Amino acid sequence: MTGPGLAAAVARRALWRAVLTLMGGLRVDGEPALPAGPCVIVANHGSHADTAALIAALPARRQPAVAAAADYWFRGSLRSAICRALCAAFPVRRTGGGSADLAAAARLLAAGHDVIIYPEGTRSRDGQTGQFHRGAAGLAAAAGVPLVPAGISGTAALLPPGRATRRPRRVTVIVRIGAPVIIAELAERLVSDGGDAVADATGEARARVVALLGAPQVPQTTATGTRSPGRGLRRRRSG
Repeated sequence: MTGPGLAAAVARRALWRAVLTLMGGLRVDGEPALPAGPCVIVANHGSHADTAALIAALPARRQPAVAAAADYWFRGSLRSAICRALCAAFPVRRTGGGSADLAAAARLLAAGHDVIIYPEGTRSRDGQTGQFHRGAAGLAAAAGVPLVPAGISGTAALLPPGRATRRPRRVTVIVRIGAPVIIAELAERLVSDGGDAVADATGEARARVVALLGAPQVPQTTATGTRSPGRGLRRRRSG
């Protein structure tokens, strides 16, 4: 993609790379894992700085758009304008209607943009990766694009939740990009046992994010209990 959209993406990436460099540095691992086409990127969420880290880490040509909480980032016209300009954000409701907001983001994927989603729905206050909601995997499945996990570390120390007025600490932020979850392939393997591809993809994506962070975490659960992450993927490896 070319034109004003790409120019804005280049500017945003340069801005956040400069900011993070001044604040201690940015390291990106796993960029070759990104698919050639657009994808849904899911990441852990521990800080407002996570979005800056992902925009700085991704190639500008991917022109990422970010799902942001409508009740927080789009509360007023000035804040909304800043959020759109600096982060290419779009609003997602957290109190009803969020699934429809994410479904509408399929047009962004169709236009060639990556879509960044924090499936926990809010920032972690204890360093643990929360349970992932299904919306991101549902969007990826509906749009026919890969679901790409990303683990972000350092941002919670740089700008912790609830400390917006505190002077940020200098820290190196690390973004690790993992192997994509291909939901269509997972669905084919689950047809025979009536499995839920979106639920399994959600659990698998969370497991990969946790693995990228390299820290013990509580496993993903569903309404019927704990789901073994990557169940369908392990079946493929065994046969």
